[in-house]
Amino acid sequence: MIHYVLLIVCAVAIYLSCEWFVNAVEWLGQRLNVGKMAVGTILAAFGTALPESVVTLVAVTTGATPEARNIGVGAAMGGPLALSTIAYGVTGFVLLLKRRRHESAVREETGTTPARPAGQALGDEKDMRRLAKDQKWFLPIFVVKVALGLVAFAYKPVLGLLFFTAYAVYFWREIRAEDQGDGEHEELEPLKLQRGAASPATWAVVVQTLATLAVIFLASQLFVRQLDAIGPMLGLPSEVTALLLSPVATELPEVMNAVIWVRQGKTKLALANISGAMMIQATVPSGLGLLFTTWKFDGALIWAGLITIAAIVYLLLSMRAHRLTAGRLTAAAGFYGVFALGLVPILG
Repeated sequence: MIHYVLLIVCAVAIYLSCEWFVNAVEWLGQRLNVGKMAVGTILAAFGTALPESVVTLVAVTTGATPEARNIGVGAAMGGPLALSTIAYGVTGFVLLLKRRRHESAVREETGTTPARPAGQALGDEKDMRRLAKDQKWFLPIFVVKVALGLVAFAYKPVLGLLFFTAYAVYFWREIRAEDQGDGEHEELEPLKLQRGAASPATWAVVVQTLATLAVIFLASQLFVRQLDAIGPMLGLPSEVTALLLSPVATELPEVMNAVIWVRQGKTKLALANISGAMMIQATVPSGLGLLFTTWKFDGALIWAGLITIAAIVYLLLSMRAHRLTAGRLTAAAGFYGVFALGLVPILG
């Protein structure tokens, strides 16, 4: 029973820490004078993905056996899979719930149901181009990442440096190309650490950011350990726990960030956080894996790669056609169900 209690406690701790984190990172973005969207794609994504990258680094550099080091390879593949399916799907589902609650509130006040445009997109054409750009960055990098897992040659480890370079270029373009004139200058909520200050001290912003990241990191790792313990209790093989449940747990901070920002009406930031985290997951852990492991995929990892590619192609086509709705975003979670079904015969 203690494992179930700790699982709930960790989930609550992650959610509350993410509320403080998104509050701090928005102020941090203002202090660093970065664009609004870069707060999601760079600052928030880097903060929540950094602990997972550290876990990959530890696994691939200190693993006593090749099997132990390959845990980092599994994490490098499981992260993008969970983000492109579960994270986007949960974001779409929360958007649907928020819209229905708004319609119910209007119905109670006026007695009529507000008109709902059929297939209303999540943003205008400019927003869709902005979101599609991140997917266009991610897709070719991820395809190369999967392709390298199918071949073996002497100089493959050196290619890990190219993945770090790819993220550095993405980082620079996001900071430099961020459009400042979008007309959205929302007043930020008071910093939770200094609620009475209209403009909090920089030290308070930094302390709240680092402290919440530390709690998110520790709670996420404890959450994963509880899943590892509960899986066998439920009769699940360790491989299923590692490939199905653990990636969802490690990406829980990104999911929580997205939920919080959607609740606050900042859908663009929610989607930017996920796409930015996907870029980190496609490059940094991959570079570490290539440098320190054989980077050789088995059937389960190949299947994870194919499903991730399919999910991103689906999202990219919806964005390019300006048809990304809350419902279509929710449907992205279905790809994770397809992955789970296909995993059964592979592991069998």
